[in-house]
Amino acid sequence: MAMTCIYYDSKTGNVERFINRLRLQRDWDIQKIDQISQPLQEGHLITYTTGIGEIPAATLRFLEENSSMIKSVSSSGNKNWGPNFAMAATKIAAKFKLPVLMQFELSGTGEDIRKFIENIEG
Repeated sequence: MAMTCIYYDSKTGNVERFINRLRLQRDWDIQKIDQISQPLQEGHLITYTTGIGEIPAATLRFLEENSSMIKSVSSSGNKNWGPNFAMAATKIAAKFKLPVLMQFELSGTGEDIRKFIENIEG
């Protein structure tokens, strides 16, 4: 079976904390998108929501070049933003025709991590 690949973008550290907790539970290939030129294999993207429900610029650039390699998108957000909560995933899904795997608050909960793993491993 192919190694599960996760690509991510993090600014404030919330996604990074989610990723670090994920690393403790799974030996997946996890790469930060600003540290790779292009993905070598298909994987899942986790990003954050910036501004008022916007897609981060680095995430957008990455997807414009590599969306064909991405199987699903997840994003963190803040519930204080109401309907714009974790909106990056929703906008990415619409723009690049990708399924939304998950939307979680800030750095996620243990339950979010469990659900994320379950969603990927099916």
